[in-house]
Amino acid sequence: MISSVRGTVLAITGTSVIVEVGGVGLGVQVTPQHALGLRVGGEAFLRTALIVREDDLSLFGFADADELAVFDALRGVTGVGPKSAMGVLAAMEPAQVARAVANEDDAAFRKVSGIGPKTAKLIVVSLAGKLAVLASTRTAAPARASTVEESVMVALVGLGWNERVATQAVEDAMAAASESDAAAVPALLRIALTKLGPAQYAGSGQ
Repeated sequence: MISSVRGTVLAITGTSVIVEVGGVGLGVQVTPQHALGLRVGGEAFLRTALIVREDDLSLFGFADADELAVFDALRGVTGVGPKSAMGVLAAMEPAQVARAVANEDDAAFRKVSGIGPKTAKLIVVSLAGKLAVLASTRTAAPARASTVEESVMVALVGLGWNERVATQAVEDAMAAASESDAAAVPALLRIALTKLGPAQYAGSGQ
């Protein structure tokens, strides 16, 4: 089991990051907002989960223990694969996931690409009482709107859309977002991806 990696970032392509550890380049899947915080040539420390399948080994990376805990919890829900779990974390912070579960708000999960109504309900039911500690943790201070918009645009470009389309999607998302959503990168990114359409989202699927 690979529980964490620390090393130099060799490349960042969308949500895929290559980190050199002991002379070996490890490919790690991260969320769009996590990728934005990494820099080629810089050092990265990621908590990781290694997913082993019959024909594939995939490494998923997280900024902190809370993200990893939510990822593991989500994967325990029937119908939620690692990519769908990452989709949830791309749209919601760990504390937001915990609060949605605590409030039995399955609508919050239905907004995530790749999560249908049945699976959203299963998430709420299956995780009830399991994320109580996270629900009360502090959330990051809201960023300035301009910084949030720029970060979301960079994330969309990294996911494969051209700058013109990404800019329009961010403008549309800002027009539709509530004040709190407009101040949070994950929330605004989720809205922008919805505007672009789930079929085009490079990170969709389970």
